[in-house]
Formats: sequence, C-alpha cells, structure tokens
Amino acid sequence: MLTSNEQLRYSRQIMLDKIGEEGQVKLRNASVLIVGMGGLGNPVSMYLAAAGVGKLIIADGDQIDVTNLQRQVLFTEQDIQQNKAECAAEKLQQNNSDVEIEVIDEMMDEELCQYYIAQVDVVIDCSDNIATRYLVNRVCVEQQKPFVMGAATGFDGQQLVVDPRKPDSACYHCLFPASEKAPAQNCQTVGILGPVLAMIAGLQALQTIKLLTDIDVKYNQLNLYDGFNNQWQQFSLNKQSQCRVCGK
Repeated sequence: MLTSNEQLRYSRQIMLDKIGEEGQVKLRNASVLIVGMGGLGNPVSMYLAAAGVGKLIIADGDQIDVTNLQRQVLFTEQDIQQNKAECAAEKLQQNNSDVEIEVIDEMMDEELCQYYIAQVDVVIDCSDNIATRYLVNRVCVEQQKPFVMGAATGFDGQQLVVDPRKPDSACYHCLFPASEKAPAQNCQTVGILGPVLAMIAGLQALQTIKLLTDIDVKYNQLNLYDGFNNQWQQFSLNKQSQCRVCGK
C-alpha cells in the first residue's frame, strides 16, 4: 500500500492504467544501477528518482569539470572538482528524500560489476567508455539482469534494451561483435549537444520504468535518433548463435 503522501506525490503516474497503485509499489520496491553520471546519467537518475524508484546505485569515478556543465544538468559551477556520483546523490536526495541512493565513487571493474549487478533489478549503461559497456553487458547476461544501453555523440544517439531473461534476446556484443578494438567515439573526441543526450536518457528512463512495472518492452530493437533531421529509426536485431557472450 502507498502512503497518502505517496499517492499525492505520484498521482499523475498512478492515474495511468498501465501503472496504477500496483505499479507505483513496484517502483518503490525496485533497485537500479546507473553506470556513469555524465550527460546521460544525470537526466536518467533525475527521472527515476522523481518517479519514486526505491533504490538507486550510481557509479562514477570522475570529477566534475567545467566542460561538463554544458550538458550534465545536475551540476553547477560550485560543484567543479567534486566527484560526480557523490554530488549527484546529494542533488537527487534533495528532489526525493524517500529514495535510497548508494554511491560508487570509482569506475566499474569486474569485481564491482559482479557485486552490484547481483543486487539490482535493472542496469542502465550511461557510460561513454566502450570497454565498460562490454563489461556491463557481459555481467548482465551472466546474471540474467535487464540492461538498458544508451549512447550519444554529435547530433546522434542510440538506445537498446538487452533482456537476458528472454531466450531470444540479443546482447550488445551481438550488435557490435568487433567494436571492442575500435577507436573511442565519445563526447571528448566528437562533441555533443545536450538535448540529444536528453532524448536518449528520457528513453532509457522510460524503458526502465516499463521494465520495473512489468510493461512489455521491445528488447530486440535498436533505436537510433538523428537530432540533426529530428528522425527516429528502429532496426530489428537477432540473437547471434556464435556470440561469445550470449550465444550457446
């Protein structure tokens, strides 16, 4: 049951037939790991905290830099040189004191991934590091945890849901089997517009809320956003039997 304060606070969500009070309780009881608290992690965490997700674990080992302020909307000039995850946790707690927030103030490695992914219902990749993305994807497949990937550079973004609980779900490695050795393409090397990140982050947050409330999510669909022409495209994926991560 929801408290009277929760019923009032989340009333605009609860009135949706697909959410209702039962869905709001599911959100309250859920836990999510967000890897990366940059241009994607900022709005993703804001939307999930505002929606009443019960526990957020946020991970980032970087410090806030002046170049981050153009797109990382939780941070201000006064926050420069603070750890991103610690600073974000403070701001998110101000928005919703009922949400439990745990901070990982370092970059995710094998040990941290194995430990924390086991504790949550959904994992969201908001990193700009492809090695981290491959690591998180692999551990999510191993532990059968839904994985919501997002990435953006320039005017373009992409989003994918991997759901290892589904036998036919493709994983990130199915989509990009050879990209681990590819040159890094991120905001530092290509540039980025903040609103493009907001588009992808909003979709990541939406997909996560749907997963947590048992609303059907299309998991073999790559969503591509072209911000220059304001167009979305969807591509269907197939699980690759020879994938060394999820193929059996």
